[in-house]
Amino acid sequence: MKNKVMSIVLATAMMATVAMTGCGSNERAQQAAATKEAAPVAEESAATEEATTEDAAEASVASDAAGFEKGATIGISLPWLGTQNWKEAEVMFKEQLEAEGYNVIVQAADQKVPQQQQQIESMIENGAKVIVVGPVDGSQLGSVLEQAKASGTYVIGYDRLIENTTGVDGVVQFGSVKTGELQAQALLEGLTKEKGEGPWNIELFGGGPADPNAPNFFTGAMSVLQPKIDDGTIVVVSGQTDFAQCATVDWDNSKAQSRMDSLLSGFYADKEIHGVLSPNDGIARAIITSCENAGQPIPVVSGLDAENESVEWVWAGRQYSTVAKPTDALVSKTVEIINSLQAGNGMPATDVLTNNGKIDVAIYELPPVVVTKENAKEAFANDPGRLELLK
Repeated sequence: MKNKVMSIVLATAMMATVAMTGCGSNERAQQAAATKEAAPVAEESAATEEATTEDAAEASVASDAAGFEKGATIGISLPWLGTQNWKEAEVMFKEQLEAEGYNVIVQAADQKVPQQQQQIESMIENGAKVIVVGPVDGSQLGSVLEQAKASGTYVIGYDRLIENTTGVDGVVQFGSVKTGELQAQALLEGLTKEKGEGPWNIELFGGGPADPNAPNFFTGAMSVLQPKIDDGTIVVVSGQTDFAQCATVDWDNSKAQSRMDSLLSGFYADKEIHGVLSPNDGIARAIITSCENAGQPIPVVSGLDAENESVEWVWAGRQYSTVAKPTDALVSKTVEIINSLQAGNGMPATDVLTNNGKIDVAIYELPPVVVTKENAKEAFANDPGRLELLK
């Protein structure tokens, strides 16, 4: 009976380790066993109450240790191909995973949640060992991803947090709050350099509300901008400072341009707009176009993704800044995790965890880089394609 209790306790410890740290190594399992064998009986009883079944835990650890065949199927589910970064991801995932010997399924969902759900179901049916998901809506995939987990498939979120589900093993992304901070800092820097002393008139734009990164970008930016709003250094003339007011549904450039047109006609008939917080490059270009059409001097505008056209605009002085989140780095990190799973080493350890509403999810964060004309050549020194644009 005692041996049975001890086995259940060990199973619980292993399951907690897998869920919270993503580490599936046998060495850590052995250490956990040694620790538990020395624990008081009272601790054993408490842990036993939390255990599910001994068999399930042992199966989970055995699965991690076994890995899977090198030629296994890997599914890549992208939200759409409407911006350069997602197009790059489609190509890079296929190239890098095929070079590693995997059978690769890459599909994009055209910003439609039901379509993405169906594509993921198809990947499960095709025996995908890992499914990488850039969600259309991070809160709407719980059921199908839990189905994937139940079938023994690993699920890795890509670029965006997957929310309100236990069906995710980890997320690879650039720091989203940090990205927003960089955007706001660049905006303030540009205002100081290009618009003289304040106060400065600005407007705020957010990304798509279905994208869990978008409110984080906005939160990060407002942590920098709010003190300047409070002390009067910057003035949001429209008064629209809540994310809900500033969000751009579906990251749609045309919707952003329409909103900018309305802001200019409604609040800037007799004022100059000095700067705009933009959540990405496509929206930044739409904002700048709107200002030019209205006869306004080009404001200082932030951006994100280092899209080729915006890199050219930054270099030409039309767009003040962008934030580079190199797709190749994000894809390479994801492939590294897939190789770890294939080899039976489980999810790599990380000390960054984010609660998704159901569980604490392991986050593999990469650092974003703000890019202006001043540092563009340095920022793209290892990117021949973008470096070629700086002429």
